[in-house]
Amino acid sequence: MTTTTQGTTTDDRPGRQQVGRLTSYAHGGGCACKIPPGELEAVLAGLPGRGAAVEGPGTLVVGLDDGDDAAVVTSAATPGTGVVVTADFFTPVVDDPYDWGRIAATNALSDVYAMGGTPLVAVNLLCWPRDLLPMEVAAEVLRGGADVGRLAGCHVAGGHSVDDPEPKYGMAVTGLVDVDRLLRNDSGVAGVPLSLTKPLGVGVLNSRHKQTGEVFDQAVEAMTTLNADASRAAVAAGARAATDVTGFGLLGHLYKMARASGVDAVVDAAAVPYLDGAREALRDGFVSGGTRRNLDWVRPHLICDLGDGAEDELLLLADAQTSGGLLVAGEVPGAPVVGELVPRRGAGARVTVR
Repeated sequence: MTTTTQGTTTDDRPGRQQVGRLTSYAHGGGCACKIPPGELEAVLAGLPGRGAAVEGPGTLVVGLDDGDDAAVVTSAATPGTGVVVTADFFTPVVDDPYDWGRIAATNALSDVYAMGGTPLVAVNLLCWPRDLLPMEVAAEVLRGGADVGRLAGCHVAGGHSVDDPEPKYGMAVTGLVDVDRLLRNDSGVAGVPLSLTKPLGVGVLNSRHKQTGEVFDQAVEAMTTLNADASRAAVAAGARAATDVTGFGLLGHLYKMARASGVDAVVDAAAVPYLDGAREALRDGFVSGGTRRNLDWVRPHLICDLGDGAEDELLLLADAQTSGGLLVAGEVPGAPVVGELVPRRGAGARVTVR
């Protein structure tokens, strides 16, 4: 039989090995495994973007041009309504398979919410080392994803699976959005405050979990909280620009928004909220390679007005989040204001941290 207890799975069947911690089967965890933003942009540079003409019934409203959270297409058959399409999957970020499924599904749905949309239907994406991990564990992962789909009112219908040396799970999601109230990362304007709807610190806590086995319920709760309410509140408040904060960290996603919108940005470091234990995890050295690559990528575009401890603060601001909150250009009720968009002063976008 197969049993799972606090991240350790065992299999008593003849010929099957004892199975340890789920995160031990992955080289990294969650959105920290993303390809670094600079490398990804170089790969995508030669691909057709929004301006490429395609014969077909739909019009591409949001495509590759600015690296937004999802693609949006409209058609004459549904005037005023856009179809939002996205896909997201990653390696285990926690040892509990059910929680991993919930986190991955919440993260995938977040891209639709980041566009101001509503998820409609999702299909599973599962990569599984079937000779190493029991399929009963995969079933727990899928159960977690299905439960999040029900919570979001989104159908989860089938999907695709492959035998893979490293476990990975996520979803491809299709949603709907009112194109007149679309949230984009290229629609920010100077003079607008920046709101953050979830605290940071998931990345360093997940790194600590992977290395030590310590469980951080506050991180799991944050990663499994849907961005549905935050998205609706942003749209209701009249916001037009937003992105979700995931693998590129707050600084990386904010820089992309400022660059796409033709503005600069300012971050008030003291106003940024963090999960309990995040600063201690940073102090103890639990910083992922993805976080360091995020900071290296954005550093040439940073102006740092902090004094002692600036590097630690920048690492937290660049911390690779998994299923993070929304960064909204506008005030969202209940969410802290962590900075503002300001007029651009140079040839390229700059992010000032003060």
